[in-house]
Parts: sequence; structure tokens; C-alpha cells
Amino acid sequence: MQTHIVPVGFDYDRLIAPLIRDQQDVDRVILLEGAVGSESNVEYSRNLSEKLEKDFQNLLGADTERLVLADVYDYDAAFEQAYDLINEELDAGTDTEVWVNVSAMPRPVSFAFATAAHSIMVERQEDRERIHTYYTAPEKYLETELAEEVREAKELLGEVLAGEDVDDERIEARYESAVDILSEFDERGTTIGAKRIGGSHIVELPVASFRNVKPFEEVILFELGEYGEFDSVSELAETLARDMNEEYTDSFRSKVIYNVDRLGPGGKGYIEQEEHGKSYQTRLSRIGQLWVRAHAEDDVLDEE
Repeated sequence: MQTHIVPVGFDYDRLIAPLIRDQQDVDRVILLEGAVGSESNVEYSRNLSEKLEKDFQNLLGADTERLVLADVYDYDAAFEQAYDLINEELDAGTDTEVWVNVSAMPRPVSFAFATAAHSIMVERQEDRERIHTYYTAPEKYLETELAEEVREAKELLGEVLAGEDVDDERIEARYESAVDILSEFDERGTTIGAKRIGGSHIVELPVASFRNVKPFEEVILFELGEYGEFDSVSELAETLARDMNEEYTDSFRSKVIYNVDRLGPGGKGYIEQEEHGKSYQTRLSRIGQLWVRAHAEDDVLDEE
């Protein structure tokens, strides 16, 4: 069961296009539309939400629900609403994964929803892998084209006001151009398309652990950073003993297993493991890769 929580701002494409292009499974969608701002802003967000509701149902076959986010600038209220929504979806079934899109709404909402998701990951360690926050970059922003259109219209109107003879074809061209770009804006919002970054249109945002990494845990992380992946924890322990000039004993192996568990999905989340028979392939998680990259100058093994 894949549930997507999608705050709706003034974008259409990057809230649905990446899911279609990457052929993501989408079973349920919760759309949140803002209720604060100018009347035109609220109406525009509502119209986009209605269009998204229909298209999520028709194009992806998703069960879709629309909710109101009372104040898009009230960080505390947005955090509380996000916290409750994510927990409710997780509690609905052990097979439910929750995806939170933080691409479109004003910054307070995006930060509040991302922080709420990350807080729940820390509180519900056993459900850490079922919670995802992600961002999609647009292929093009329409604001610059709208601004250019206004400049062209300003120049044309200035000539008219100055009493200059303006060619009817120029007026018609400006009119048609304005109609086209406004139609595109009404249909797709302030951005167009969903940009592919790496191999996906979705950039998942990893969550860091809120606990310090201990010295021997650092050694393990750097070892995984250097080798990439081990077919088993025993293989990791053997390689680590060799690189540290340590004797490979049962005690050393147990120490590595213990620390890998602390760094794994049920602990700090810097390591991920995949079961293969009686062994576990062991590698850095995304946040583990970022940690190693950020601490590369502190590599204990390189210093020895």
C-alpha cells in the first residue's frame, strides 16, 4: 500500500508527473490545499487540487482524498497536521508506505512536513523504512516567461500611449502569446515538467540519526565507504581486522556484528542490509553515504 501525502501549492506537473514517469505504485493520495492568502491564490490552489484529484484517480487509479491546510504560514499547525496524518497512515496497516512530497507548498509547510516525517522516523524506528520524504525539480519555471511577456506588453503599450503607429500584426502576436502563456499557467501552474536527476524524477531526502556516532562505529562506516558492499558481516569483520592489523577472533567478529546492528535500520540508520540465505549483504544507506562524505577528512584508517 503506497500512500502519498501531497501539499498542493501552485504546481501541477511535479506533483504527479514523476510518479507517472517513474512508474511508481500509488494506491492512495492525500491532497492538502491552502486556505490562507488572497482569494485568487486560494481559488487557484483549489482548482489545481481538483484537477490533481481527478488525474490521480484516472491516470494512476489512486484513491484520493482532499484536505484543507488552514494556514500555510503556521509552521506549528502544519507540523501537527503532518505528524497526525503520517501516523494515521502508518497505523492503517503494516504494509503501508508513506511518501511525503515537499516540492510545492510555501517553505513553512514543506519544512514542517519534512520535519514531522523525520521525527516519526526517529520515534518509530521499526517503521523507519516505511516513511519517505521526496522533492521533484521542475524542468522550467513559468515566472520568467510571464515576466518577459509583461515586459513586451509594457513596451507595446508605451508605444501606443506615445501615439506611435503600431502594426496590427504586433498587437495580434502579443495577444496570442499572452493567451498561450496564461493558458499554460492556468493548466500547469508556476512550473512545467519534472526534471530527471540521476536515474529518477524523485529526490528522496534521507533523515539523519539524532545520536552521535561512536569511534568504532566510525571505523565501520569508513570501511563500508571504501569498499562499498560486503556479502556478509563476517566478510566485513575479516577485512576490517586486516586493515586495522587486528587479529580476527570470535570476539572481534562479535564486536563488529554488535556495532553494525547499532548502525543498521533498527538503530542509527547509517547501514542497510539485505538478506541472502543465511548472510546479510551490508552497505551504507543514503544517509550513511552522506555521513562518510562529510567526514572523509576524519577517516581513522587513513590516518594510521
